[in-house]
Amino acid sequence: MSERVILEPGHPAPEFSLQDQDGETRSLADFRGEKVVLFFIPEAMTPACTKESCEFQDSSEALATAGYRVLGISRDSVERLRRFADRDGLEYPFLSDPEAEVHRAYGAYGTKNSYGRIIEGVIRSTFVIDEGGLIAHALYNVKATGHVARVRKLLGV
Repeated sequence: MSERVILEPGHPAPEFSLQDQDGETRSLADFRGEKVVLFFIPEAMTPACTKESCEFQDSSEALATAGYRVLGISRDSVERLRRFADRDGLEYPFLSDPEAEVHRAYGAYGTKNSYGRIIEGVIRSTFVIDEGGLIAHALYNVKATGHVARVRKLLGV
């Protein structure tokens, strides 16, 4: 197991280019000049991930009004993310990172405790990236329930 990266405010956000649920390649550089809320979920269409993703959808207009773009990332395939977005009305880009390369770059993949077992997997995390591409907030190992409200409060949205 390799050492897990931990990003902190002021660190440059790792660049990426991944396909979204529509097969369109999205790069972090595409959002330079905008503030981004980037969140990582373990698996699309599971109860907790659905709840968190839908809460981000419900808050996406308020976040957009405050100048934030929402992006989701999971290890799911583009096809599964398309079904997820269609099923739950998710309108923001949901990015497919099947090899977890971007997850690892952000420290959102590594050793974790899952129901008392130590495993390697996705660590539910959210990052706020400023207009210049720097980490403004890094929230690791978050709970799905109530997380979006916490992010909104943190951002004053």
